[in-house]
Parts: sequence; C-alpha cells; structure tokens
Amino acid sequence: MKKILFKGCGTAIVTPFDENGVNFKEFEKLIEFQISEGIDALIVCGTTGESSCMTLEERKQTIEFAVKIANKRVPIIAGTGANCTKSAIDFTKWAESVGVDGALIVTPYYNKTTQEGLIAHYTAIANSTSLPIILYSVPSRTGVNITPQTCLELSKISNIVAIKEASGNLSQIAEIKALCRENLHIYSGNDDQIVPILSLGGLGVISVLSNIAPKFTHEMVTNFLNGKIIESTDMQLDSIYLTKALFSEVNPIPVKAALNILGYNVGIPRLPLIEMTEKGQEKLKQEMKQFGLLK
Repeated sequence: MKKILFKGCGTAIVTPFDENGVNFKEFEKLIEFQISEGIDALIVCGTTGESSCMTLEERKQTIEFAVKIANKRVPIIAGTGANCTKSAIDFTKWAESVGVDGALIVTPYYNKTTQEGLIAHYTAIANSTSLPIILYSVPSRTGVNITPQTCLELSKISNIVAIKEASGNLSQIAEIKALCRENLHIYSGNDDQIVPILSLGGLGVISVLSNIAPKFTHEMVTNFLNGKIIESTDMQLDSIYLTKALFSEVNPIPVKAALNILGYNVGIPRLPLIEMTEKGQEKLKQEMKQFGLLK
C-alpha cells in the first residue's frame, strides 16, 4: 500500500492578499482557524490559493510560512505543478528542501500533452524528489484529463501516492480505483462528490468548502470512514446548496467573498479574477445563513 498523506479533509486554503502582496498576518489566522477546527491537511498555493497569479517568490514565501506556522501539526501539501516539466521539478525540489509533506501537481495546462507525455512528465518529477506526490486532474481548467490507464501506469511509481480527481466523472473514478486499488489513493476534488467518491474507496477530499466549514467537512468524511454512512450522506446533502453558491462564479471568487463576510480580511482575487457580483454575494449570504454560518 502507498503512503497515506492524510485521511479526511484537506483544505485548499485561500491566499489572502492586500496592497503589499500576501497578507501573512491574515494567512496565519486562517491556518490557526483550520487547525483548531480539526482539519486533516492544508494544501497551499493550489488553484484556490491563486498560485497562477502569484510570483515565484510569493509562492515560496507562502509555502515556507505555512510550514513554519503549522509546525507539523498537520501535513502541508504544496502546489508545485507547472506546464513546464523543468519548472515543476525545480519547484518541487525546493518545496522538499523547506519541509513540506507532499506535492500536489496539476496536469500541464495550455500546451497540454498526450497521455504518454503525462506519464513522462510525472515520471520525471517523481524521479527528482522523495516527496509523496498527488496527481491533480482537473480537465475543466487545464484541458487535460488523466485517464484510468495512465493512472495505472503512474501508480507503479513508488512516490506517486494519490490523485485529486476533479473530472466530475464518477465512472472514470470507479475505473481508476478498479485498476489501481491501494496503489493510488483517491481524494475528491469536488465538494459535491465527497460521499460518492468515498463510496468508491476514496480517502477524503481536497476541499474549497472547508475554508469556511472545516469541522463540518472533516466530520462528513470521518463519519463515512467510521461507518456512519447515513450521517455522512445527510451532511453531503445538507451542504449541496452552499457548495453550489461557492462555485456560482469562478473559484476562488466566492470563497474569498464568504471569508470576508465571516470577518476575515482575505482581500479580493487577483486579476484576471474579480470581486464577486453583488447578486452573487446576496445569494451566497442566503446560503451561508441557511447553513448556519451566519445569523
């Protein structure tokens, strides 16, 4: 069996910005909130963390800061992917040197590649580091899907341990599990599919929802893993409309708005993303109230 980086809920944590760059004071508050609520891992500088709109130096400072503040209380998994294999290798090696616990590596975007190219890309990165690697398949953003057969080939590499599956295709996810079994763990990349993916043998979720409801999302997973299937299913259903609101505009636009509504100061997304529309914010507030996050 491959190394398990975490079971439960890993938060794809937002990166707070202000006029000077990354707001580290606020980032520390977010990290402490997540840990105090029982989150199982933190994923830093992923999609929700707006890594694609950060400079390399900002990404390095943010990852290093998270490692320092977490201080081994929870695993820190760094987003180190790139559409240039050499860049991904260099960044992953750097992340290993500062003490992260694992790397989340998205498929190459824009230039894309073939399935054979994906195998070569991930093999080269895995061979450059001893870090456990989570593959990240999110074809709606990258234009590249990791097929079940490619997952099988990559699962033969010892430090490729898991996949964050955000294709939305449950049939594909079932086939990945059927082929790879315990040689490739699966994390849901979609908050509305946590329980369905757990039912196929998934270990948890890399979540946007848990930025604002960490304890709830953690418990949804742990209830399922502890055999409380009905309770977990009810929690999945209870969160559907809040999740829908969190993805009503491009992530992380709504979740940053939600955190600001809750009293945090995470700023607004960086261009080309923009602040959430007034109409969107009103709907989001309604769903937050309905969920019990607001009075």
